[in-house]
Amino acid sequence: MPTLAICPGSFDPITYGHLDIIERGAKIFDHVVVAVFNNRSKSPLFSVEERMELLKEVTKDFDNVSIDESSGLLMDYAQDKGANVILRGLRAVSDFEYEMQITAMNRTLNEDIETFFVMTNNQYSFLSSSMVKEVAKYGGSIQDLVPPVVDQALQEKFS
Repeated sequence: MPTLAICPGSFDPITYGHLDIIERGAKIFDHVVVAVFNNRSKSPLFSVEERMELLKEVTKDFDNVSIDESSGLLMDYAQDKGANVILRGLRAVSDFEYEMQITAMNRTLNEDIETFFVMTNNQYSFLSSSMVKEVAKYGGSIQDLVPPVVDQALQEKFS
């Protein structure tokens, strides 16, 4: 049975840490859908459409990765897509408790969809979209943290 993995997130903006998880997931699963979710508890810098365009650009070389969006429950979205896996990244031990809570709730909603965790490459273990935005806002260099197209988009947002 082919595996369809959903890699959910807000991706505001996508970082090399996110891209690391997506690329490694694409090597493991038959198809990965990177799903941009609009997290109402966050105030995004980029619109959903802008985030999707950035994701399409940085994943264009992955034949088995597609980009989509959703604003509902992840497990409803995954079921509608016929997915059997949720792909999540872990940066550090501090992520584990939060991710464990989400996974437990997701299993309550749909026990047929498994969650797979991939540890982020050590060089990205400190990286978050929030930190990237903060550094970019004050003119710091983020070229080692995000793909060039994302760096450019952030420069435009903060100029």
